Amino acid sequence: MRTQQFGRTGLDVSEIVLGGGIVGGILILADEATRQETLRRTVAAGINWIDTAESYGNGVSETVIGRYLASLLPRPQISSKVRLAPEERADLSGAIERHLEASLKRLGRDSIELYQLHNQLGDGTGLMPVELVLKKGGVADSLDRLQGRGLFRAMGMTALGETAACLRVIESGRFQSAQVYYNLLNPSAAWAKAPKGWSAQDFSGLIDACKRHGMAVMNIRALAGGALASPVRHGREAVVASGSDLDREAARAAAVWSALGSDHGTPAQTALRFTLANAGMTTRVFGVAELGHFDEALAAVARGPLPAEAIGRVEALWRTDFGLPPLAR
Repeated sequence: MRTQQFGRTGLDVSEIVLGGGIVGGILILADEATRQETLRRTVAAGINWIDTAESYGNGVSETVIGRYLASLLPRPQISSKVRLAPEERADLSGAIERHLEASLKRLGRDSIELYQLHNQLGDGTGLMPVELVLKKGGVADSLDRLQGRGLFRAMGMTALGETAACLRVIESGRFQSAQVYYNLLNPSAAWAKAPKGWSAQDFSGLIDACKRHGMAVMNIRALAGGALASPVRHGREAVVASGSDLDREAARAAAVWSALGSDHGTPAQTALRFTLANAGMTTRVFGVAELGHFDEALAAVARGPLPAEAIGRVEALWRTDFGLPPLAR
């Protein structure tokens, strides 16, 4: 398992990290023995980081990690996240501190390596305005204060919501890492400009902006919430980027597998190998539903990045928006 520097933080991270969220769900939904075995296999494989959040299973993911963390050798690094409710905006500093203290208690830690803002950004309904993040006494200032107390090593953000808003926060230089949406169905975060007619959300410029500011990039949704792993829906799907829905994700995935076939491993392995081919990613967060999926991910890492020839076949799909009719508005 290769590692590299985690942006400008001084930390090192393995090329994949275990995600503790609900889409994979193994730390939340599996029996206790499977949860423990997942964590044991994680560190045994050389994965040195686990990514979780207070919202994953309403604290279950953090609690499970905390239950076994002391027994894991070598001890993995931990990142968690806070999502602030609209009613908490009147006291951002106090709210963030309360959320962090609760997460640390569940994790059984005095501090963690990375704490991230999990709200989607922008001016739309349900989004967090950039001004709340960057204003005096806002989210960034509040995180700075808690970081200064040694409660976490670095502070990060989730680059979801409106792309322009995400770029503004990245360009502020206030954060040390960003979680960035990137997969075979939507690789636009690595582009300078999306092709004409592109109907999925355009994340163009995000990875380059992170690079300019020395920010680590944590790739999220490498399997597009499961659409790239299997045509069978697991019931926990959630489309987190605009310009798509579950049916359109399935249609895009079908076009990808028609172009690539099975020459590069299982669908999940091929999708993960695609993200490994992008050197702009510091690491990739992967979640699993069962132990077999964990072994599948390790096999993908062992095979290495997806060959350029295979990526070239998918590039033709991106240029034509997967040959799909325009998205209904």
